[in-house]
Amino acid sequence: MNKQEIDRIRQDFPILNQTVQDEPLIYFDNAATSQSPQTVIDQLVHFYQKDRANAHRGVHTLGQRATDLYEGGREKIAEFIGAQSPDEVTFTSGTTDSLNRIARGLVEPRLEAGDILLTTYLEHHSNLVPWQEVCQRTGAHLHFMPLDASGQIDLAGLEAMDTSRVKAIVTHHVSNVLGIHQPIQALGQWTRDRDTLLIVDGAQAVAHVPLDLAKWQVDAYAFSSHKMYGPMGLGVTYLNHRHLSTTQPVSYGGEMIHQVWDDHANYQQAPWKFEAGTQAISQVVGLAAAIDWISQIGFPLIQDQEAQISRRLYQGLSELEGVTIYTPEASAANGILSFNLQGIHPHDAATAYDQLGIALRAGHHCAQPLMRRLEVPATLRASLMVYNTEEEVDRFIQASQEVKEYFTYGT
Repeated sequence: MNKQEIDRIRQDFPILNQTVQDEPLIYFDNAATSQSPQTVIDQLVHFYQKDRANAHRGVHTLGQRATDLYEGGREKIAEFIGAQSPDEVTFTSGTTDSLNRIARGLVEPRLEAGDILLTTYLEHHSNLVPWQEVCQRTGAHLHFMPLDASGQIDLAGLEAMDTSRVKAIVTHHVSNVLGIHQPIQALGQWTRDRDTLLIVDGAQAVAHVPLDLAKWQVDAYAFSSHKMYGPMGLGVTYLNHRHLSTTQPVSYGGEMIHQVWDDHANYQQAPWKFEAGTQAISQVVGLAAAIDWISQIGFPLIQDQEAQISRRLYQGLSELEGVTIYTPEASAANGILSFNLQGIHPHDAATAYDQLGIALRAGHHCAQPLMRRLEVPATLRASLMVYNTEEEVDRFIQASQEVKEYFTYGT
């Protein structure tokens, strides 16, 4: 992607055109939250100015418009992720909420004492703690799968395991710390051959990788709007049609019911049985606009730009003395790079970067089991999106040297 194309893309993001600490903003914290293009902002404003009403409630004109926008957003999202039907798409408050609902509604009813769930030590806490809790309630066991040298799940190693009691594989699609991609399509075939479930945390993938979830035979997939150029406060659950009738709702109240008697109730069919109460209608409208923006740019251009600047960042940091990079070189093109400046606490370093106008992450990134295996309490994390530039990467590398020298008195 040439400079003119990048400049045009950046014009869509008004938040990037500002100074922080009297320096031009460099936003490298996209794995936490990406920014939104003006088209998304405009759609949110338009909804609140013209269409704000509750979906599926009123027969009046505004209510019908809100319903059409809400269900139209569901249809657009279903097509974007490769679902078979819009019925497979349910809205939540975020990836965390989606994973908890999958754990309680889909997986827990299938578990008995002694059953096994397989996961990895790379998981975000949101894709680990819910499964710990499910196992404690049911007597099932949580086991960690073998990984190969690149950090991917070792399919050959899985073959050597006793998998007779395995009820689900639970994994990220892309690691929020190391940027490692898991082979989701191969895992889908593996689980289908063994009549078990594949549950995927897709929060870090959906803005960067085209999805084909039905073809990949994924059972459940979770992601968030705010990591893919959309509004905050909205999550999406994909639930394969095989499980729509058997998966239990875990939240109850208005709209998800069919009939209510004095002492019991029954529920609507999916997806509405999973959506109790007033939903985040405006966020669905905004996410639909974000998908339109992604589709307009196209994944080939997005992936090419992100790979180019990510490799440049990896190469530049690897050439600096006193920098430890934790992201494997094989994952260097994936836009997430964790590292530390030797002898400098990550939080101190992040504060110094901020003084130079650079936003990046410092901490354990909600992945404490992984931090223990890396033998560090925390790391710095730079994460990139298509609107980041080579010039920003070069400035970041220069700033890393400046931060290092500031804390080591120029040595």
